[in-house]
Amino acid sequence: MKRLISGITLAIAFATASAQVTYNAAVVSDYRYRGISQTRLQPALQGGADWTADGFYVGAWASTIKWVRDAGGDGGVEIDAYAGKRGDIGAGFTYDVGVLGYAYPSNSLHPDADTLELYGQLGYGPATLKYSHAATNLFGFADSRHSGYLDASVNHDLGGGWTVNLHAGRQKVRSHDSASYTDWKAGVTKDLGIIVVALAYVGTNANRSVYSSPVNGKFTGRDAVLVTVSKVF
Repeated sequence: MKRLISGITLAIAFATASAQVTYNAAVVSDYRYRGISQTRLQPALQGGADWTADGFYVGAWASTIKWVRDAGGDGGVEIDAYAGKRGDIGAGFTYDVGVLGYAYPSNSLHPDADTLELYGQLGYGPATLKYSHAATNLFGFADSRHSGYLDASVNHDLGGGWTVNLHAGRQKVRSHDSASYTDWKAGVTKDLGIIVVALAYVGTNANRSVYSSPVNGKFTGRDAVLVTVSKVF
């Protein structure tokens, strides 16, 4: 997987020489991934870069995290690299297929926390249905290769810079039934021009014994209100 991420990074560098790259930065009150806090319910700094041409895209993204150290490993950063192709199918339908690698430098966990997923998405209007398939162990769970995440989202533009965001997903962790769960989100986003502000209510039905912080015992999948301030430039 590290070779894949290195290849995607080289593709970004090559693309930058011949096309415009879009950058993004954000501050979040809690980094939730598939409903589970990656930062022990605390804020995170995030940023990334994307390149797109003729439906093809390549990107990289990073965030501060806490869960790797909480699990007994090292490193406080998640680095994602991805590449794919999106476009129109016809009759109002769209598609998006690609590969996504999650890297946790020097995480020292066994099994390794680094994860590689393949994904496919079908869209219609503001609605999308997506499936992500783990080609490796999933985020350090032993014998969890071929785990899957199915999610549906609706991002409805209300006009005036307002968007309603709805989401529900089901994470299946192979060989670990107690780690499988459902997550959900309902929120709104407001584009203020200079920045974008998002407010969302998120939650899960995850198992507390699996997804509680070993540092302070707090349930990392609990219901919460999240605030995100972001900018694309």
